[in-house]
Amino acid sequence: MKILFIGDVFGDAGVRTLENSLRDIREEYEIDICIANAENASPRGIGLNRAASAALLGHGVDVITLGNHTWKDRDIFKILGESENVIRPANYPAGSPGSGSVVVNAGKASVGVICVMGRIYMDCADCPFVALDHEIGKVSRATNLIFVDAHCEATSEKCALAHYADGRVSCVAGTHTHVQTADERILAGGTAFITDVGMTGPSEGIIGMERNKIIRRLKSQIPERYEPAQGRRQFSAIVADIGDMSGKAVGIRRIWREYD
Repeated sequence: MKILFIGDVFGDAGVRTLENSLRDIREEYEIDICIANAENASPRGIGLNRAASAALLGHGVDVITLGNHTWKDRDIFKILGESENVIRPANYPAGSPGSGSVVVNAGKASVGVICVMGRIYMDCADCPFVALDHEIGKVSRATNLIFVDAHCEATSEKCALAHYADGRVSCVAGTHTHVQTADERILAGGTAFITDVGMTGPSEGIIGMERNKIIRRLKSQIPERYEPAQGRRQFSAIVADIGDMSGKAVGIRRIWREYD
């Protein structure tokens, strides 16, 4: 089972990049299921609107995960009500709209997808470790192929979640910081892990935003409205190769490409 996970689709540039490249990438790597974090896919680079959600699901994304910007676009309430393949962090308080996991049919087998959000330097949320236990228990009744999006600011928290889930899930992939890390590996219990998958969107800004505005803010400390960057675009993802019967990872590799 080959799982393609696309990191933080950012703004219109990220959606266009995915629309233009995903079909070829799925064929090149013989992908069985595609998951994408799209909490920043709305045109302004924060939240997810209905147009972006429809575009991603219509161009080959099977499951969309979210993060700390889940509620930043009002469309999300309708999206979560209409599509079970769009999931938000499982550790939002009980009663929050939507679900923190989903099990989808990927042809060869079913795959469980879970999203949890960290608490270090992030919005208040319930314990991600407790939420992860709960969601693993739920989806493991249907499949032993389980993918986890760990949406965290701190690299230590992502690593801790991966080791905590090692041997119980197939892959833990970090998102949120928009910079792809070079530490992909398979942990002792057979779980593939990477600290951050990176960002799909503008490559000439600062984590997706127009760079001069970010620089002025950092120099002056005066708040300024950020805007998505223009120019070249990047595609950041991983491919996790999972044993169909065992649910253990047998490989993980990074993808990073840049486009005009």
